[in-house]
Amino acid sequence: MVRALALVLALLSLSACKTESQTASVVSSQTINDPRIAKDVFGYIPEANHGPSEAIGSYARGCQSGAEQLAETGTTWQAMRLSRNRNWGQPELVDFIEDLSKFAATLDGWDGLYVGDMSQPRGGPMLTGHASHQIGLDVDIWMLPPNQLDLTETERENISSISMRRASGAFTNDDWTPQHEALLRAAASDPRVARIFVFPGAKVEMCNSATGDRSWLRKIRPWWGHHYHFHVRLSCPEGDATCVDQAPPPPGDGCEEAQGWVDRILNPPPPNPNATPSTPRGPLTMADLPAQCGAVAAQ
Repeated sequence: MVRALALVLALLSLSACKTESQTASVVSSQTINDPRIAKDVFGYIPEANHGPSEAIGSYARGCQSGAEQLAETGTTWQAMRLSRNRNWGQPELVDFIEDLSKFAATLDGWDGLYVGDMSQPRGGPMLTGHASHQIGLDVDIWMLPPNQLDLTETERENISSISMRRASGAFTNDDWTPQHEALLRAAASDPRVARIFVFPGAKVEMCNSATGDRSWLRKIRPWWGHHYHFHVRLSCPEGDATCVDQAPPPPGDGCEEAQGWVDRILNPPPPNPNATPSTPRGPLTMADLPAQCGAVAAQ
C-alpha cells in the first residue's frame, strides 16, 4: 500500500514538472514570436511593476523593471510635460537628477533644473519621439534656466525650452552662457554618466573655452537636434547583468570630431551618387526586445 502510494505521488510530481516545463516553453515561444508593436504595449502602461530594479537590454531596445518615479516637483527641480508620464527611471537616474539639480541651483540665474523626458513606467519604446530612453538610464535636461519652481501642471505643458543654436547648429547663439557649460561639465564629470548628446556647435564652443582638465569633454558627443535640451545617458548600474552598455566613446576629447560636424553643416558634401538607399524598418515588436520584457509588461 505504501509503495503504491509512493508510486502515485511520484507520477503526479513528474506530470506536474512536465506541465510546468511545457508552460515555460509556451511562454518563451510566445515572447520570441510576439508580433505586437512594442510601443503600443509599453506606451499605455500607467505604473511601474514591483519587480527588482533592472535596466533590461540596450538603450534603444529594451525595457525596465522596478522603476522609480521622479517627484513632479523637488526643492531644485520640476518634471515637465507630465501628461507624457515619462518621469520614470532606474534609481541611479533619479539620484543623478537630484544631484545635478542641486549643483544647477548654485549657478547664477538658475534655481535648479527643468527635467524633460526620462522613461516610461516600464521603459520600452515610446508612442512618439525617442528611439532610446527605453531602459531608465536616459534623461533630457532643458536648456532653459529655471527662474521659478512652482509651475502648475498646465504651465508645464505649455512652457517651452529655448534653443541654443545658430546657423543650423554650427554655433551657439547669444542665449548660451558660461553657466550652460558649467552644468554640462558637472554632468559629464559624474562617474555615473556614459555620454551626453548636444548639438555640434555647443561641443566646439566648449572645446574652445575649456581650460585645465579636459577629460570630461570626451563624454560630450555631437548629435542632431539637442539644442533645446541636452541628453544624459548613464552607464549600466554595477551588477545589473540584464543591462547592455553602449561602447565607450573613442579616446581623446572628441573636439576634432565635433569640428568635423560643424564643417559639414557649413559646407555640406555633395550627394553620393552611388549611395544605396536605406530601407526603413518598421516599429519594434515585442519579439525584438529581450524576452524578459514580455514578463515585465504583463506584471
